[in-house]
Amino acid sequence: MTARRDFQEPPRSRPDQVIGREELFASAREQLGRGGSVLLHGPAGIGKSTVLRALAADYVGPDRTVLRCSATESESHLPFLALADLFGLVLDDVSGALPGAQRTALESALTGRGESTLQRDGLALRLAVLSALRALAAKGPVLVVADDLQWLDAASAELLGFAARRLGDTPVQMLCAVRTEGEEYDRHLRASPPDTLAVRLGPLTRTQVSALLDHRGYTPLSRSTIRDIHRTSGGNPLFALELGRALAESPARPRPGEPLPVPTSLRALVLSRLEMLSGEARRTLLVASAGARPTVALLHAAGREHAEAETAQAAALGLLATDPEAPALRFAHPLISAALYAEAPAQERRAVHAALSTAASDPIERARHLALATTGTDPEVATRLAEAGALARDRGAPSVAASLGLLSARHTPADSTPGPDERRLQAAEDAITAGEADLARDIARDVLTRATVPGERVRAWMVVIEAAGQALGEVDAVFPQVLADAGDDPCLLAQVHYQLAWRGLVVEGDFAEARQEAAHAAELAARGGDRRTELMALSFQASTETLMGHPDAPVTVKRALKEPQDPYVACHHNGAGSARFRWLIMSDQLPEARATITALLREVRRRGMVESEVHFLRFLADTELRSGHCGRALDLARESLRLARDSGIGEGASAMLASLAEASAGDVDRALALAREAADHAEVDGDQMYLSRALAALGYAQLVAGDPAATVRSLRRVRELEQGLGINDPGRGRWHGDLAEALVRIGEPGEAQDVIDTTRAHALRLGRQSVLAVLDRAEALVRAARGDHEGALVRLASVQDRLGRLGYGLEEARAAFALARLRAQAAASPRPGARPLPGPASYDEAARLFRRCRALPWLRQVDAAATAGPTAVAPAATAPPAALDALEGLAAMERQVASLVMEGATNREIAARLFISVKTVEATLTRVYRKLGIRSRVDIVRLAAGRRPS
Repeated sequence: MTARRDFQEPPRSRPDQVIGREELFASAREQLGRGGSVLLHGPAGIGKSTVLRALAADYVGPDRTVLRCSATESESHLPFLALADLFGLVLDDVSGALPGAQRTALESALTGRGESTLQRDGLALRLAVLSALRALAAKGPVLVVADDLQWLDAASAELLGFAARRLGDTPVQMLCAVRTEGEEYDRHLRASPPDTLAVRLGPLTRTQVSALLDHRGYTPLSRSTIRDIHRTSGGNPLFALELGRALAESPARPRPGEPLPVPTSLRALVLSRLEMLSGEARRTLLVASAGARPTVALLHAAGREHAEAETAQAAALGLLATDPEAPALRFAHPLISAALYAEAPAQERRAVHAALSTAASDPIERARHLALATTGTDPEVATRLAEAGALARDRGAPSVAASLGLLSARHTPADSTPGPDERRLQAAEDAITAGEADLARDIARDVLTRATVPGERVRAWMVVIEAAGQALGEVDAVFPQVLADAGDDPCLLAQVHYQLAWRGLVVEGDFAEARQEAAHAAELAARGGDRRTELMALSFQASTETLMGHPDAPVTVKRALKEPQDPYVACHHNGAGSARFRWLIMSDQLPEARATITALLREVRRRGMVESEVHFLRFLADTELRSGHCGRALDLARESLRLARDSGIGEGASAMLASLAEASAGDVDRALALAREAADHAEVDGDQMYLSRALAALGYAQLVAGDPAATVRSLRRVRELEQGLGINDPGRGRWHGDLAEALVRIGEPGEAQDVIDTTRAHALRLGRQSVLAVLDRAEALVRAARGDHEGALVRLASVQDRLGRLGYGLEEARAAFALARLRAQAAASPRPGARPLPGPASYDEAARLFRRCRALPWLRQVDAAATAGPTAVAPAATAPPAALDALEGLAAMERQVASLVMEGATNREIAARLFISVKTVEATLTRVYRKLGIRSRVDIVRLAAGRRPS
């Protein structure tokens, strides 16, 4: 199936073959044949569109879908036009496969009806595009063909880039062409699939220019003339063809040695051809060049009564491309339109824009034309531009909103309300949303050079701070200035201190400072009547206090939940509901925690708040894991991770929780890989708080994998990190019992007891009953290691009962397992004079409890222990110590791939398990071979077997 938005050249200029591009054409075709993507780049007129069309035609087949779009500079400010070209003809085929929110968002974007907004529910739209491509790919391979990528409207470009980065092994390929005249193509490559091959089109040789001209029928031309054409065109095929056309149509040929009788720039060639048009036809083309999406109907509405005949004349001259299936007119090359517009007198251009300001159907386009038709300040024009900016913002095109905001500011009188700088600041905030941090910062700093109103200055400083992103340390010098500008205004100061709270956490890693700043921000916001900032600050304070084990945490949570509430804050993942959930789950109130997070998840799904949905899925998975519903937790954790990767939000945190769930109910090797991935994310981000969580997950997975020494290494680091951060509540990470158990296994009961005693003091103070029970389980192992088997048995029996009553099913099962193992060991090796331990030496109870939890990795350990007898220990790590040591020097992804090779996994199996492409696996293995000094997969397998690689 082909969704056609074909790219057709003017009559008499469409080649049947690609001349001078045979080698790169073969390379690009081979890349597409392998399932990869291609990005063609080069200057205007170099032949990108020709190669793109030939490659697309070569790809077409009965079981394949080809989606096409092209754009022009005049269209680039209108959102979703390219998206409409791509999906307009296939929407009915895929809409049934999309979730309701995604289907609504996509239909609204394509039709212009409804309320599809990237600012409010943009991730639903992003995911809709991704889901639509996956739905099409389920029926057969898909090729997305995008010409003139540089002119794609910002919204469509963002959505395509979002999908491209997340398609993985889905059979969707991209074939794009982008103009890179004086620009780098890297930013376009970053928005393409990871396996994209970048192909640069350079100038043609003299021989190739001659063959091209001959093929187009511009013969006979002398060798010297062809040499002059090649020199004048610089080998650019479009320029060469235009020169050849002009010469072929000229009655007088130049004499040898004379310069060509035509100008050497494309603009001049275009203008020369325009002279063949009538004055009215040229005026009609000028209107078309100014329009964003010109149609014959639009030209009629703009006063061009004979638009059909005049555009037909332009098409016959090769100025317009013809496509019977496309209602919009398209110039044969964007430079033709640009040259025509640039050469028109300013007064004539303004008249054209004035006509289009009433003829255009889209309110954004009408406002833009009105601005370009107006000189000087005009409050009415400024207001219409501001309204158009708000509409663009609502449509999910913040970059368009930013440009309209700047136009609005330019037309706003200095004494208006709102004033020009206020509108510039709105444009800056739109630029932040659009990811154009540099533009936002430049606008804000420009406003700061003249703004005197404190509110405007603080608002500008907030833009500067937000533009820094995670690099808040780089704007440290801003905070004293913004505090000075805020003066004694409590509302302004509240915003500043809320940012300072985040700085304390992100830059300093100081929970006490973050808590203090958040409390101050809440107090200031309350004084100034800014309820939203007050609630956000209180929620931040409550979460910080909870993690610190601060005694005020319950009171702060209640304050954050007090009415009146702000609906946005109430269900935000950093809001009051989230703070309450954290308190409940750390206080062992699992049913209430589940009810709270389930309600929050339902609400954010209703609102389409995908970022909060990622976090709340993870929170619910954590709740189910603690409750011993390990299978349900694994499903939720995998859903959260999939959504996180699709949306680019919370990937590290979701990988961390997925690791815990995999180690409890799924694949232990995958749990190890995910924990290392989460740790790498945190290391890169400099996030010490989440690094400790990731390492705690890694330690747990290592314990389940039967590697207590590695568990101790990981969890000792967690202990150091949390002590440094000031995290004192053991209910947060719950790794302390695992560390103590691993220490016992490696023969360090003294250190294990120290961990238990230190943690118990905090748990007693905070009333963390489940933590106390787990610590008692670990202490029973310490007692057994020291010979007090009877005391250990009594302690374990009590612990199992307490954990069962608290609702911690998995921890209850682990206590039953430890109890059965202790009884089995005592029965096998009775000590002289010792009384027999009460109770059956059987693993049946532990197996029953693990089976109820669907804790498959633990159940396998029970089966192994029951089969091997009382001396059995947990299964050893997959690879021997020598192999593990060899892998330590590798990066996280390299370790994961090498470990899976050790297990005998194929490249395709590795790619599926790690959610990467086969090509990425191959490239990673090449780096592994180099770092380990080996030559093949066989050598990695030899490492796994403890043999010396050949």
